[in-house]
Order: sequence, then C-alpha cells, then structure tokens
Amino acid sequence: MTDKKKVPGKKPVFNFYWIYIVIIVLLILMALFRWEGGISKTTYPEFQAEMLTNGHVEKVMVINKSYAQVSIKKEFHTDPLHEKKINKSFAGGLNNGPHYVFQIPNNEAFSDSLQVWQQNYGITYDYTTEDNWGREMLSWVLFFGLMIGVWIFIMRRVSGGGGPGGQIFNIGKSKAQLFDKSKGTNVTFNDVAGLEGAKEEVQEIVDFLKNPTKYTALGAKIPKGALLVGPPGTGKTLLAKAVAGEAKVPFFSLSGSDFVEMFVGVGASRVRDLFKQAKEKAPAIIFIDEIDAIGRARGKSPNMGSNDERENTLNQLLTEMDGFGTNSGVIILAATNRADILDKALMRAGRFDRQIYVDMPDLNERKEIFEVHLKPLKLADDLDRDFLAKQTPGFSGADIANICNEAALIAARKNKKSVEKQDFLDAVDRIIGGLEKKNKIISPEEKKAIAYHEAGHATVSWLLEHANPLVKVTIVPRGQSLGAAWYLPEERQITRTAQMLDEMCSLLGGRAAEEVIFNQISTGALSDLERTTKMAQAMVTIYGLNNKLGNVSYYDSSGQQGFFMDKPYSDDTAKIIDEEISVLIEGQYERAKTLLQDNKDKLDQLAQKLLEKEVIFRDDLELIFGKRPFDKDSSVDDDASSISKEMKSNEEQAGTIDSTDSNADKTENKVPVQEETTTNNDDTDDKEETPEQEAENIE
Repeated sequence: MTDKKKVPGKKPVFNFYWIYIVIIVLLILMALFRWEGGISKTTYPEFQAEMLTNGHVEKVMVINKSYAQVSIKKEFHTDPLHEKKINKSFAGGLNNGPHYVFQIPNNEAFSDSLQVWQQNYGITYDYTTEDNWGREMLSWVLFFGLMIGVWIFIMRRVSGGGGPGGQIFNIGKSKAQLFDKSKGTNVTFNDVAGLEGAKEEVQEIVDFLKNPTKYTALGAKIPKGALLVGPPGTGKTLLAKAVAGEAKVPFFSLSGSDFVEMFVGVGASRVRDLFKQAKEKAPAIIFIDEIDAIGRARGKSPNMGSNDERENTLNQLLTEMDGFGTNSGVIILAATNRADILDKALMRAGRFDRQIYVDMPDLNERKEIFEVHLKPLKLADDLDRDFLAKQTPGFSGADIANICNEAALIAARKNKKSVEKQDFLDAVDRIIGGLEKKNKIISPEEKKAIAYHEAGHATVSWLLEHANPLVKVTIVPRGQSLGAAWYLPEERQITRTAQMLDEMCSLLGGRAAEEVIFNQISTGALSDLERTTKMAQAMVTIYGLNNKLGNVSYYDSSGQQGFFMDKPYSDDTAKIIDEEISVLIEGQYERAKTLLQDNKDKLDQLAQKLLEKEVIFRDDLELIFGKRPFDKDSSVDDDASSISKEMKSNEEQAGTIDSTDSNADKTENKVPVQEETTTNNDDTDDKEETPEQEAENIE
C-alpha cells in the first residue's frame, strides 16, 4: 500500500467526537472510584485476627447491614501489613479511609460483637444506608450514550450521508452528477468517430456557450434543447460525454429513471431542484439519458383516470423547459432509442428544437470507429482496417468496440504477442454465433439433414439475382444454431419488392431442400420462418407492397395511437391481411422448391462437400455452379468474393481448416447478415437491424 500524501499547508481537522468519548470515560471512572482513593477487599477472619486483635482498627462503618468498611489508625499506615494494601488518593496524598471492606457473615452477631470490640479495643462504629449511585449513574450514562449514538446514526442516514437509502430528508433533491472544470469526463469530439452530422449540431451548441456574442450579434438564439435519437449502441451517450468534455460549462448528467421514486411528488421535486441548480450555474447543460422513462406520451397508462406520478414528473419537466419562468443559459440534451413513444408536447419546438438522428455507421464510419478502438491494442503489422469494416455491416459502435476487446482477449488466450486478423474474425464468430460446440453429439441422419438444409440456402441464394451474396456456409454447431450461412448484405437505403421476395425465397430454401430431398420437414427452420413471416407482414401492413390491399400502411410512427387501438383495421381487413401474408410466403416456398428440383444434382454435390469439409466458402460454390450470373459490376459481390477468399486463406494459415483433410478442426468466421430496410422512414422499426446470422435453431 502506498502512503497517503500530505497536502502542504492543510491543517488537520479536529474531530469533536473525541470530546464526547473523554467525558464518558471520566464519568465511568468517577462512578467506579472515589476521589479519595480505592478500598482493598479483605475477609472477616483476616479483619479479626490481623487488624482487630493487634489494635490497628480505628473505626468500623456498617453499610446497609451487609458489609463493613474498616479505617486503620494513622500510625499503622506504614506497617508492613497495610503499607501495600492502603491505596493513596489520586492527588498522591494520604488516604484517610476507609481502607478495607468485607462482607458481614451475620448481621445480628456482628452487631453484638461491635459493642464488645468498642469496650475491649476502643474502636468506634456506626451504621449507615448508602445508595449505589455510581452504578446507577453508570447505567444512566450508558443509556443516554447509546441513545445519542443511535440518534446521530439515524440523522446521518436520513440526511444522505449514510449511503444508499439515506435520502429521507433529501429525497426531493436532484441526483444529477455534475461535471465542471475540476471534474471532467476526459472524452472529446476526437474520441467520437463517425457521426459527423450529429457532431456538427452539438458542436454548434458548445461553440455558442463558448462564444455567445458570435450568434447574439446577429440576433440568433441558441436552441433550448436537442434530442439524440437512434438505435442502441450508436453513440448517443458518448456524444453527450464529448459535449461535457468540450464545453467549459457545468454539465449535469442523469438518467430518466433517477426521477422515479415510490413517494408521490418526488419526481416533480427533483425536476425543480435540477433546474434550480442549473440556473444558479448558468450557462449550463443538462443531459437526461433514456428520457423515455419519464417522457412517455400521457394518457397511455392502463390505469385510466389515475393521477400518475410519471405524468406529474413529465408535466413539471414541460413547465421547466418552456413555461412562464425563464431558463436563460440552460440547454437540455436528451437521448432515447424510443422517440416514437415520447409525448408530443415534449417534442415541439421551444423544448426540443432539434432532433439529431444517430444512425448505424456506414462503411467509412465503421472504419473510423475501428481506428479509435484499435489505438490501445497491440496490432499485427499486416492488419487490414478496410477488411474489418467491410465484414461488419450493420454493426453499431458498441458492437465494434466489443469486437476489438474480444479479439484482444482471444489473442491473449492463445499467448500471442499481437492481435492478428484471425483473432478479429474469431471475435465476430464468438459474438454473433456464440461459442463453438465441438463436442455436441449429432447423429449422422441429423447431420445429413443439416447439410442439405444449409446447402438449400446456399443454392437458392446463388441462383437468385437480388439475394445477398454468399460468403460462407457451415454445419458446425455454434451457440444455438446447428448450422449457418453467412452473406454480405448490400448497404442500401430503399429495397424494392423483387429484392424482398428474393430474400424471402432464400430464407425458405433450407426447408424447401428438406422437403425435396427427404420428402419431410423439421423444426430446424424456426429462425427462417420467423424472419420470413416478419418480412411478409411488413410488406403487407407497413410498406404498402401488396396489390390487394393497395397503398395502405397501418404503421404508426408517432406512437400516439390510443391504448386500445392496436388494430386500426376491421376484422374483414385482418382476414385479407392473413391471407395475403400466407400467399406471399407459400408462393416463395414453391419458388424455392422449383429452383432446387431443377438443380438437384448440384444441391447433392454441395451437401456432400459440406458433409466432407463441414465448412465451405464462396469459391467452392463457384466450382459447382460456375460464376454467379448476376455479379455483373456489383461491388457487393466483389467484396463478398474477396472477403470469402481472405477468410479461407486466413483459416488455412491458422491451421483451423484443411481443404484436403475432412477431419481437421474448424473455426468459422462469420459475416453477419443484416435485414435490409425498404424505406427512408427513420422511425420505422425495421430500419436498423442488429447483426444477425441466418442460423437454424432446432427445438
């Protein structure tokens, strides 16, 4: 342990609790001892044989008829018999007595003896009744001391100084964490890669706080609030931390759940206290993370007509942001990934003037994010950043940070001196697919079914123009999947009907292959059916891509529908929707079966190769099917081909696969599949998808 450094010029602080301790100790000593000194204990036979018969006793005092105190004559104080037993007073002077005390065996016989001793030895005696005030005083002192201690403890707890739960008196105070010049976040805009549009808008806010005259000279006013909206992990909170690090003004940070308490009125009180503190330190910034905890649209509670505490908190927040009071110099930043459920009054101009959308990073932004998270790692010299960015479509900034950390852990586990490309590929494997289950017992029949299932996916996707380019297929169990096929999706902003239909057909290729080859189906297509059904539902009910229903969308991007309005169409329309969804799915299933029946021989070759190698790449399919006829000048297909070849070569160099040895151990490198979006609407739930694999879960 290191010694604590003394701060020069700082005087030690005296703790007044020591005064209380000293007083209590003195009271206890006064109760236990008399100021004239202590009394030695003796016995009745010793008193009679050694003191009384020798004429040393001057006086006997009988107390409470139970014990006697004996005083020795002054001339015998120095006698060897008494010298060590007679204690001196605390002042060091002579102890005048009493000197000894003993228990009376029999009070009546002792009283008679006293009269005889008075005549024979010339002693004096007396009787007295004495209260044990010392012991009683000690008990009272201890009692009051205990009560004072309990009182001090309770007061510290209720005032918030005793840790969690000690907020009885301060329960209405704000829990915001303050960052200022002395306490910064050490995060700047340089640490925020990508998000150029969002950074530009928040930089303007920071610049206004630093140079207000630049804007006020033209009559401009700073926006009162900015709302950061986007999927989880895209960097909303990180952007707010950068604002706190860049702005040289007080920065109050808290979560929406910090306003929530079991007591009525606490949330509104904390809002008032928060803005009061911010006004005192203006100009200042308030950041509320996960504002949807208190900003949910009013009137959506199941307890209709109730005085909802959350609504009271929201009402107070609305008043503080833009009410009769002035909040000059106070800027509110908030973050949420559920902007569709926020109250309309909260979203209007004058409260949150700007909505800054933080989207999933594109190719160039992912490369910048990788550069940030790769800085602290010890990397191999030949690591290709472009390759890492290309093989991670649909990954958020948090996902990329997780990949970099996981790659470093994998490299350390293998006792490597640096983090190599293969480690990053293994990290993607681990994060998306889970841990490889090398010892999972699969029967030959099940393994054959899985092989044909995955071969069906690969065959159909290879033969369809708009299907995502294939990268790799494997039948090695990993996580919950018994097999998987990986594709490189095209990063597009809109998707047409033909593209969605081709993807649905590709998803159903696995089950179709099972029926074509084995004339029976299994539960292995669970995830395929789930994704296909969601796509068909979106086509019919959201995107208006169905001829029978026409250009109708039942999607509510505002989230302001009534609580019991989950089905904004009639029962007849619901029947039509169910029928059209079924027609879409079954049509693509029959299409997949037709493709597989026409190419059954190639399907057999691909499945046999899968059973032999357990993992195959894009060039293996080219040997069976020939060049893909739809590659043309597609950059996505070129990227998929190059990534597939590089992954295969890396695995061969790492010794994880051998193209000639079917029994070699294998480690698969997965490229995630992203469900394509078909709209420009930022509020659509299907707009941003997390990286997914096309895996088949056997229940």
